[in-house]
Amino acid sequence: MFHKLTPALVLALGLTGAAAVTALPALAQDGPLRIEITDGVTDPVAIAIPDFYGDSDLAGKIRQVVADDLTGTGLFREIARDAHVSSHDDFNDAVAYEEWRAINAQALVTADVSGQGEEINVKFRLFDIFAGQPLGDGMQFVARSGDWRRAAHKIADQIYSRLTGESAYFDSRVAFVQETGPKDARIKRIGVMDYDGANILWMTDSSSLVLAPQFSPDGKKIVYTSFESGFPQLQILDVASVSSRPLTQGGNSMAFSPVFSPDGRWIAFAQDNGVDTDLWLMDAATGTGRPLTKTHAIDTSPSFSPDGKRIVFESDRSGTQQLYVVPVEGGEPTRISFGEGRYGDPTWSPKGDMIAFTKQLGDRFHIAVMRSDGSEEKTLTDSFLDEGPTWAPNGRVIMFTRVTPGGNGQPRLHSVDISGRNMRPLELDSAASDPSWGPLLP
Repeated sequence: MFHKLTPALVLALGLTGAAAVTALPALAQDGPLRIEITDGVTDPVAIAIPDFYGDSDLAGKIRQVVADDLTGTGLFREIARDAHVSSHDDFNDAVAYEEWRAINAQALVTADVSGQGEEINVKFRLFDIFAGQPLGDGMQFVARSGDWRRAAHKIADQIYSRLTGESAYFDSRVAFVQETGPKDARIKRIGVMDYDGANILWMTDSSSLVLAPQFSPDGKKIVYTSFESGFPQLQILDVASVSSRPLTQGGNSMAFSPVFSPDGRWIAFAQDNGVDTDLWLMDAATGTGRPLTKTHAIDTSPSFSPDGKRIVFESDRSGTQQLYVVPVEGGEPTRISFGEGRYGDPTWSPKGDMIAFTKQLGDRFHIAVMRSDGSEEKTLTDSFLDEGPTWAPNGRVIMFTRVTPGGNGQPRLHSVDISGRNMRPLELDSAASDPSWGPLLP
């Protein structure tokens, strides 16, 4: 049954100020088709995505983004459209399951796109071909025509969630640093883009060096390191208005590596007073702060646990770079890394079960993960220089910076599944680094 258009089923995308969409359960009860994501080899699900009904140009663009989102996970294989043997004249026509089985389709997506002025109306259905039944009810979205990519990401998110039981992540944004110019004189500016590299909006100009942008939990603000004063200091930026203001003005004291707490109340960062580098906590509203660590070591790169009670960070207090966890209230940090090499750039998974980090072994840097207690360490990448991991909102995918070797080496953004599968570069026109994956958009 297709749902009627009700407030609970409308994706307003800026039309009403707060978008709403029906929450979806795992839907294992709706049919046997379900992708089990494991560390082993996963055969991609063969999915048919025929031409969407309605406006041919817009419908074709939306269909392509949906297909790209799904196949980009490595979990789906799109059946070529010239292999389709079944056709329909109308979105409401019955599905000819036998004809789709004949080309070994396991899942089928149908959709209809219609427009009225500045609005578009998108309906879609998902079918389990082998079981011969729909997977859940159909859904309907309303969006501004300029937000057609968001509508496409929302459709792909619903399909992904229904077939995997995992939370969605396509309708999200990533903050990053664009890098241009020679390697010894890079020009950097902060941008915000869709998770797939589209719709870039520039947040800063290239007048001063900027590093390490980090989204707030609601995605409305970005905190970052700026060299505008001549020394690294913290700035906070409002994404909607593209306006920023300083958070620290420490003279010769350097502040860097900022990150928001899960509730957005606190900003943890590192501060160098010329003798040592300690972690600090700052009230994001008032700017008042307090030290969290106090040693003669270098403590940096903090990241909050999802419940906001602990912080993982990098420190050389043992003689080499290792990972430690400290309560937000303070106290003695607990070391959690004990393997070979050096550990840095830790970031806590949104699920709270894992920590991603950069691991240096010899002269090579890799992206790796471990359990939050330091157990089950696993290296995901193998390259000359991979660093700076950031988690997708659902905790299944990690984006990071990969730098090519040599005097003309360039940083590029890549992503990888936490199983170590599906390594993919992000298609951007320029060099980029320091990704920060924001929350799922409302």
